[in-house]
Formats: sequence, structure tokens, C-alpha cells
Amino acid sequence: MMTATTEPMGHEAARAAMVASQLRTSGVNDARVVAAMAQIAREDFLPDSQRAFAYRDRALPLGNGRMQNPPLATGLLLTEARIVAGEKVLVIGAAGGYAAAIAARIGGDVTAVEEDADLVALARAALDDGVALVEGPLTGGAPAGAPYDLLLIDGAVEQIPDALADQVREGGRVVTGLLDRGVTRIASGVRTASGAGLASIVDSECAVLPGFAKPRGFQF
Repeated sequence: MMTATTEPMGHEAARAAMVASQLRTSGVNDARVVAAMAQIAREDFLPDSQRAFAYRDRALPLGNGRMQNPPLATGLLLTEARIVAGEKVLVIGAAGGYAAAIAARIGGDVTAVEEDADLVALARAALDDGVALVEGPLTGGAPAGAPYDLLLIDGAVEQIPDALADQVREGGRVVTGLLDRGVTRIASGVRTASGAGLASIVDSECAVLPGFAKPRGFQF
């Protein structure tokens, strides 16, 4: 399920505070995104050890070296995504499924990819039938469902592999966290015949995803 029917008042109050102090004041201005994040219980998509901290404005450890994006990064990514109802959306780095759940709530036809077995189990328990969850390498995407209108990478990467970019239709959009010389930013671009060029939008703390590092040049 996406929402809890009997949630602790502490979580409900913390969620309202997140919307007021983290989202509305920091560029998350898509009313659909704000409403979805106000309604969906983020704690349901986190391991038990992190649920008490669900609405803190920082990345949270998920185990096996993975981190959950801060709420602000998720809100900024989904705002920049500009999802239109019915669009096919590919979410990479699903983790427990939080961003995928929001994308589905605002109208996306969502396929979410996660490679960590523990996180896949968490996502399967938290998500409803509105999201197709695929277990496999993040860099491989979900080619069976291509082409997608939107590629949403829920974390920071140094580069987008051709295998992922090729799953987006020409004219489709790419929204991601971008890691550049130790700084993470929100970035977006449009898929063209030559690939997916990205332009930085705003600096924001993002969880770095594994497997997307640029090849390092030989050093003496």
C-alpha cells in the first residue's frame, strides 16, 4: 500500500512540517507533487531502522551502501519532471519505491528499476499495482517497456549510459541528480538522436547511485 491507514501522529505532523519548511520554500512549486508528498507516507518506503527519521532534510542510509534521497531532492526532481498524466515514466534507483509512488500518484505510467534485493523486497511491500517494479541492474533500465516519455533517475550520477538514454523516445525528457567534481545538482535535458544532453538546474544534496561513474583516465 502507498499510505498508512493508521499512522502515528508524529509522522503526520512531521510530513506537514516537511511540506511547509522543505518543499514550499525551496522551489518545489508543482502543486501535484506537493499534494502527493503531503499524502504519501514516506516512512512506509524506508527500512524499520530509518522510519523515525523519514522527514529529516538529509539523505538516509538504506543499507549496502545505498542512501535515500532527501525529501527536497525528490521534490525538485519530480517538479522538474513535469509529468503529464498517462506518460510512460522509467524510474531508475527505485530504492523502497517512494519517488515511483509519487510519480504514479500524479499520473505517470511508472516502471521502476532497483537492483538491491533488500530494497526490492521493501518496494514490493510498499508499492501498489500502479507501479511495475523491475529487479535488475540500474544501468540496464527496463528495455522491455521502452520507449519511455520520461527517464527519472532518483539519485546522482556522473553519466547516463547509452543503454538508458536509448530507452527514452526522441523528444522525451531526462531528469536526474548529477554528480560533478563532488557537487550534486538537479539536472534535466531532452533526448535527441545524438543522446541526452543535460543542463544543471540547482545545487541540491542527492544520494549518489552506484554504477554510473565516468571511466577514469590513466594516471602515472
